Amino acid sequence: MTKSPSDSPRPLDHVVLPTADLAIARQRLTALGFTVSPVGIHPFGTVNCCVYLGDGTFLEPLAIGDSAAAGEAVAAGNVFVGRDSAFRNAHGDEGFSAVVFGTNDADADHSEFVAAGVSAGPRLDFSRPFVDASGQSDVASFRLAFAAEPGSQGDAFFFTCERVNAPDVDRSALQAHANGARRVLAVEASVAEQAVAAELLATVARSSVDAVSDIPLANARLAVRAMAGSSGLRLDAMVFAVDDLAVARALLARNGIAHDLSGQRLVIPPAPGQGAAFIFEEKS
Repeated sequence: MTKSPSDSPRPLDHVVLPTADLAIARQRLTALGFTVSPVGIHPFGTVNCCVYLGDGTFLEPLAIGDSAAAGEAVAAGNVFVGRDSAFRNAHGDEGFSAVVFGTNDADADHSEFVAAGVSAGPRLDFSRPFVDASGQSDVASFRLAFAAEPGSQGDAFFFTCERVNAPDVDRSALQAHANGARRVLAVEASVAEQAVAAELLATVARSSVDAVSDIPLANARLAVRAMAGSSGLRLDAMVFAVDDLAVARALLARNGIAHDLSGQRLVIPPAPGQGAAFIFEEKS
């Protein structure tokens, strides 16, 4: 896709991390030093417990709360639940399935994805209750437009998320994390056909590809690396900016979390409830 001069890269909004059990995800993410939100219930059988960061991005651990409702949603053509189901069937119940971009116009995004040949299916509108750390509640409403590699099933997918009604609640307590995480620096992915995947991501992100196959976003970047033998685009890791790497490392040690220090990157391998490698980098 060719960008016009008025276009700017989309912002990262959140990521989706399938998990078999939200209780395991909550336990794991808390041990990593994150503050985890109360459970959110979708109207189509899935449930989440999110980690909100100070830059407005968040992590969405996603589980099946009502298998019958989720099955009905898949049968009805709900792309979000259908893609989640296909990912679980292909890779199991733990992983990193989707990157989500912020938008003010999901209808236009859907038309854009259709025109570019990367649409993953019809748009989705839905609402759900939202509860903050103090128990204050509101209703959140969303409009989603989906994209994926043409013909792919069970691999990573992408969508834009328009907040039709944003909850009028205070998230400040949920955005304070013991590990010092403040924002997302990057999402890292791997694939056999690096150039093809990078162009797909650039199209979806309304961005471009630099010399090392990184795709700039408005608030982060996507990093695509070549991996021989990969059967499809795989979302591998999240990179977070933390206040103090030594403090974050001490927290992990206290909580018995396996990790490696690679240069100035603290790398935590995937585990149940975590879905992907988490990488902490000290950034002011």
